[in-house]
Amino acid sequence: MKLDLFQVDAFASEVFKGNPAAIVPLEKWLDDRIMQNIATENNLSETAFFTQEGNSFHIRWFTPLCEVDLCGHATLASAHVIFKHLGYKDKEIQFKSQSGILKVFINEEKYYLDFPSWAASPAHLNENLEEIFGKNPVEMYHYRDLLLVYKEEDFIKKMNPDLARMNDLKYLGCIVTAPSKEYDFVTRFFAPNAGIPEDPATGSAQCTLIPYWAERLGKKKMVSFQASKRSGIIYGELHDDRVYIGGYAKDYLRGTIDL
Repeated sequence: MKLDLFQVDAFASEVFKGNPAAIVPLEKWLDDRIMQNIATENNLSETAFFTQEGNSFHIRWFTPLCEVDLCGHATLASAHVIFKHLGYKDKEIQFKSQSGILKVFINEEKYYLDFPSWAASPAHLNENLEEIFGKNPVEMYHYRDLLLVYKEEDFIKKMNPDLARMNDLKYLGCIVTAPSKEYDFVTRFFAPNAGIPEDPATGSAQCTLIPYWAERLGKKKMVSFQASKRSGIIYGELHDDRVYIGGYAKDYLRGTIDL
């Protein structure tokens, strides 16, 4: 069996930036074990698989360790493959997923994800977060992921958290964020429980970040910087119970998987 494989840098306007995702278009679903093995072999934050169902698509995402319920950068990268390489002519793509219907459209050469808004609730943890992250946050919230808010942008950029201790927090991921001088806010994302020590540019985290910062800043359109080693710039908009998450995508690799 031969499968097409694309690798795309999402939330990036040039290669070697943003978040690399592996994309595998399928005519029909493979066994879950095979898809997980492919994702483990690729060893990227996410490998996305999709099938076409009429005029829409069904998408699933796998980290090197497990399947996840939502992934932004690999959805953006999948849309890039469908629009650019598979000849899709409509202006909007609709994906069926574990998190409901997701849409992707293009505006001024940027891809925008139409994702659910995950407004977080205050969190109360017994763990000593200073020992894990180097400093206690000034605010703390949770939804799917843990959201930790700090005062200083520089602290976010220099943070070197204890990933082993982070596993004890029992969240899929940990988002850290602070106000930014150049952008509206800065962020990083860690998910060692899912086999992702640090994610370079995270779309799904914006489902929680956008409603938080929209309320705090009193604005619905924002630009954020994910301060990973690769870095990524993400454009966010709040639309009631949805968020638009925008960014560019660059092709890196096209190949074939032999099974």
